[in-house]
Amino acid sequence: MVSLEAPPTAGSASATDVVAELRRRGVVDVDDSTTTRALYSTDASLYRVVPQVVVRPRAVDEVLAVLDASRATGVPVTSRGAGTSIAGNAVGTGIVVDFAKHLDRVHEVDVERRVARVDPGVVHASLQKVAAPQGLRFGPDPSTHTRCTIGGMIGNNACGNRALGYGRSSDNVAALDLATGTGERLVVGRDVTATSPTLDRLRDVVATDLATVRTELGRFGRQVSGYSLEHLLPERGFDVASFMAGSEGTLGVLLGATVDLVPTPRHVHLVVLGYGSMAEAGDDVPTMLPHGPIACEGLGARIIEVYRAAKGAAGVPEYPRGGGFLYVELAGDDPAELAAQADRVVADSAALAHRHVTSVAEQAAFWRIREEGAGLASRIWDRPALSGWEDAAVPPASVGAYLRDFDALLQQHDLHGEPYGHLGDGCVHVRIDFPISEPGGPAGYRAFIEDAARLTASHGGSFSGEHGDGRARSELLPLMYSAPALALFRGVKHVLDPDDLLNPGVLVDPDPIDGSLRAQGKGWAAGLQGTRRGLRLLHDDGDLGAAVHRCTGVGKCLADNAASHGVMCPSFQATRDEKDSTRGRARVLQEMVDGRLVTGGYRAPEVHEALDLCLSCKGCLNDCPTGIDMATYKSEVLHQTYRGRIRPRSHYVLGKLPFWARLTSPVARLANLALRVPGLAHVARWVAGVDQRRSLPAFATQRFSRAARPLLTARSEVSRDERPRVAIWADSFTEYFSTSGGLAAVRLLESAGYRVEVVQKQSCCGLTWITTGQLDTARELVERTVAVLHEYVAAGVPVVGLEPSCLAVLRSDAVELTDDPRAVEVAAGVHTVAELLARTDGWEPPDLRGTEVVVQPHCHQSSVLGFEADMDLLGRTGATVTRLSGCCGLAGNFGVERGHYEVSVAVAEQQLMPAVRAMGEGAVVLADGFSCRTQLDDLADVPAIHLTELLAPGE
Repeated sequence: MVSLEAPPTAGSASATDVVAELRRRGVVDVDDSTTTRALYSTDASLYRVVPQVVVRPRAVDEVLAVLDASRATGVPVTSRGAGTSIAGNAVGTGIVVDFAKHLDRVHEVDVERRVARVDPGVVHASLQKVAAPQGLRFGPDPSTHTRCTIGGMIGNNACGNRALGYGRSSDNVAALDLATGTGERLVVGRDVTATSPTLDRLRDVVATDLATVRTELGRFGRQVSGYSLEHLLPERGFDVASFMAGSEGTLGVLLGATVDLVPTPRHVHLVVLGYGSMAEAGDDVPTMLPHGPIACEGLGARIIEVYRAAKGAAGVPEYPRGGGFLYVELAGDDPAELAAQADRVVADSAALAHRHVTSVAEQAAFWRIREEGAGLASRIWDRPALSGWEDAAVPPASVGAYLRDFDALLQQHDLHGEPYGHLGDGCVHVRIDFPISEPGGPAGYRAFIEDAARLTASHGGSFSGEHGDGRARSELLPLMYSAPALALFRGVKHVLDPDDLLNPGVLVDPDPIDGSLRAQGKGWAAGLQGTRRGLRLLHDDGDLGAAVHRCTGVGKCLADNAASHGVMCPSFQATRDEKDSTRGRARVLQEMVDGRLVTGGYRAPEVHEALDLCLSCKGCLNDCPTGIDMATYKSEVLHQTYRGRIRPRSHYVLGKLPFWARLTSPVARLANLALRVPGLAHVARWVAGVDQRRSLPAFATQRFSRAARPLLTARSEVSRDERPRVAIWADSFTEYFSTSGGLAAVRLLESAGYRVEVVQKQSCCGLTWITTGQLDTARELVERTVAVLHEYVAAGVPVVGLEPSCLAVLRSDAVELTDDPRAVEVAAGVHTVAELLARTDGWEPPDLRGTEVVVQPHCHQSSVLGFEADMDLLGRTGATVTRLSGCCGLAGNFGVERGHYEVSVAVAEQQLMPAVRAMGEGAVVLADGFSCRTQLDDLADVPAIHLTELLAPGE
C-alpha cells in the first residue's frame, strides 16, 4: 500500500527533492533523467516545456501519492495520455504523469448497461477491440484512435470523425473517478449520488451567474473552449462528470472512467462528394445534416496529392472530380435503405461529382487518408506547416463563409494552410506554415493567431472544437467570453484546484501563446550545424535539424499498425517505452539540436540511449505521416560520433561483413567447420560483438556468381539473341551466404523468357557500413556499384535484386550518399523479381492451389520497395497467402548484437513467431530477406525460402 503521510513543505522543490518525496510515498516508476525529460518535453503541439520529473504510475494509489507529493513540494502535476495533445495540454514544468504505460486496462464491459469501466491510460483501439465481440463500440473516434487514450479524450473532450452520430466524449461519460487538486477523491456520474462540500461550493459558484452560463456556454456542439459550465446548470442535472470532460487536467486528475458504449452499425454507406473548393463543400454542410449522417468530414485535394506522392497511386482510391471533398457516412441495418438514403444525399447536394463506396476495404482506404490529415497537412508547403490554430469551430451553418474569410486571412498574413476536418460539426482543422524560427516569427505568429481568434468569434465560433485550449489558445479566451464568464472559470478553478497545482498555465491564468514555442530546427547548438554531413538529407535541404523536426508528435509510431501492414515502430511494440518509439527518438534528437537540455551533441549519452534499440527498419519512412526516416538519422549520428574514433567491435566485424565474407569465401568450408567448434564460436561471437545465444550463419561453399555459371553456360549453347536481357545483381548475402535464391532466380527468369546474366563485377551496396554509420566507406562502395550497374541500366537492361535490404539501398540510400546523377537512373532501373515478372508478357506463375504460404516481407521491402507486386503475383498462384506485418526482429546486425537479443525476440513474438506456430503442416514460409530467414532458423528452426524458390521450375 502506498503511504500518503508526509511532512508538509511549502513552495517549489528541486527535482531531487521531488523524486525523494515520490519514492518515499511508494511511487516506483519515477524518472528525472535527461533522456526522459527530453522525451516528455513536448507533445504534438508547438510548445517545449521541460518537466522536472516523469512518473508512470502502476496503480491508482500511486496517482494519489503523486498528488500528495505535489502538494507537499509545491510542484505542479500535468496528466498525459498518449502525448498527442495538439494545444500544449500535456506538457508541464513539474511532474508529468504518463498514464499510458501501466494504467491501461479495460476492467469490465457491461453489455446489458452498455458501459465499460476503464483505466485512464487505456488506448481507444484497445477498448474497441474488447467491446467489438459484443457488438458494441465507444462512439467518439479521433483520427488518433489507434494510440490516443480514453483519459486524454475525456481531458480534451475529444470527438472525432463520427461525433454527429455518437457525440463528444462529454456525451459518453457515465461516471468518473477523480481526485481534485486538494487531494479529495470524488466519484461523479449519471447514476452516482455524490455529496461533498467541494461539490456544494462548485454548485454555488455556478449559481451566482446562471444567466451568463445559459447565454454564453453550450451554444453549439463543438464549443469546447473554456470550461463547459452548461453541464452544471440545474436543468442539466448538475452533471459534474460531463463538465469535467474538456477541463484539460486543470481541475482534477482522472483515476478511472465508466464510459457509454453504442451498438456497432451493421452496415455503412459512404458517399464521397466533390466540390470546386473546401468553402463550397462547407456551404453544402447544412444540406447534408438533415439526412442524419454519422459523419460529415471535409478533406482538401492537396492532402490527397501529398498522400499519393508519399504512398504511391495504388494506395489512393478513386475520388470524384473536385478540389474539396465531403465524406458523408450513413449507418443502418438495411443496405437497400442506406442506398436510397445515399441517393437522396447526392440529389440534394451541390456537388460536382460523387462516388458511392460500399466496400469495407475501400472505405478504409478513404478514411486512412483522412485520418493521416494532420501529418500529411504538415508537408504540403515549402515550409513545414504547424499547429497552433488547428481546431477552430463555428456553427455548421457558417462553415462555408468562415472558410472563405479564413482563406483571406491567410493571404493577408502571407501564410498557407489546407483546411480539413469535421465540417459537419463546424470544426475546421488546418496546419499553417508559420515561419516561427525565422526573424520576427513569434511576433508574426501572435499577430495571426489574434486575428484568427477575432475572426472565429465574429462567426459565433469557438477557438477549440475538440483539442482544448491548452497553451495555444487559453490566453485568447477574453476575445470569446465576457468578463463574468471568465470570472466563473476562475471560480470553479479555485474550488477544485485552489493552489493551481494541476496543469497551471492552461485555461485560467494562462501562459502567453507565444511563450515556450519550440524551434523547428533552425537554432542549432553551437558546433553542430556546420559539421560536414555524411548523408545529403535531400528531403530537408541537407539540414538534420529540419529533418528531426519533421516529427510533430501525432504518435502513429505508438500504434499497432499491423492492420494496415505497417512496420513502425517494432521496438516500441516490444518495450512500450516512449524512448523506443520513433517520436521519442525524434524528441531526443530535437533536444540535441537545441543544445539546452541534451548538451553533448552527437556523442551525448542520451542520444545513443534513444537510438540504441532503433532497428533501422525504415518503417517510419513509409508509415510516419510526416516522413521521419530514423534509420537515416541514426546512420548520420553514428557517422558523426565515431568518425576518426574507435568504434564498437560490432562495427568492425558486422559492419564490414561483406568484406570479411569475401575474404573467407575461398576457405568457406574450413571456416564453417571452425565455427562449429564451441570454443572458437564463443570467441568469434565475442570478437564480433554478437550475443552468445545467436548462431553464426554458414558461408556458402561456392559463391553464387560461380555456382550460376554452369546454368548460364548450358543455356548459352542455344541461340537466344532475340530474348530480352536481364541482369541479376549478386548482393553480398546472396553471393556469400544464401545462394539458393539466386540459383532459383536464374531458372525462374530463364523460364519467363529472359536471357539471364549475372553481374560479375564486384558491386556491394554498402548496407552494413550504412547501418553502422561508416558513411565515407559506404559512399565509395555505393559509387562503385552505381557505376557497375549503370552500364546495364543505360543499355535498357533491367537489373534484378534479390535481397530487399540491398535493393532498398539502391532505391533510396544511394542518392543520399552520392550526387552522381547515375544513382538516380540506377534507382529507377533496379527491380524486385515480382516487379519484373508483373510486366513480363506471357509469363504465368505456377498453380499453387492447395498450398499455404506464410509470407514475412522484409522491413525495407515494405517501407522502401513496396510489396504490392509480390502480393499480386502470389494471388495469381492460387495459394492461400497470409501476409505478416511488422519486423522479424533481426534487422541485419541489430538482432545479433550484444544487448539486443531480448528485444529482437520480443519483436519476433509480435507477429512472426505466433504465425509460424499456428501455420498448418506443410505450409511454406516465404521470406526474401536474409535477416528474416536467419531469425526463423534461430528462433523456430523453421526453414524459409525466397520467392524465386517458390516460383522457379525444378532443376
